[in-house]
Amino acid sequence: MGKKTLPHLHVACALIEREGHILAAQRSRAMSMPLKWEFPGGKLDAGESPEACLRREIAEEMEIEIAIARALPLSTHRYPDFTITLYPFVCTIASGEPSLNEHRAIAWLLPEELPVLNWTEADAPIIESYRQSLADHPIACP
Repeated sequence: MGKKTLPHLHVACALIEREGHILAAQRSRAMSMPLKWEFPGGKLDAGESPEACLRREIAEEMEIEIAIARALPLSTHRYPDFTITLYPFVCTIASGEPSLNEHRAIAWLLPEELPVLNWTEADAPIIESYRQSLADHPIACP
């Protein structure tokens, strides 16, 4: 008997910047990891680029169009029953206002406020890589 291979999910996620703040989204009670906070996004379809996936998922989940500014380092986390690799992108809103189609709540936080939320384990390391990246890419403020 070989050991069972766990599913490996590939997910694009958006760190959406606006007026010096970052959008955090709270998972609904119906989702896995209920009420944890995450950067919104979703699973890549076969043959889909992370950027195309992110634009599609954010349009579906939040009814906004995003402009992707830059990629952050990939982050892989092994949960007990699956592994996830996150493809994080720093974005801005090109059009629309975020809707709560899938999430319970959203919050706009300053970068230094992000760690106070109860994040999914996979999203937590992205906060640190994002904050480190701000030295070279400060958030545009109005």
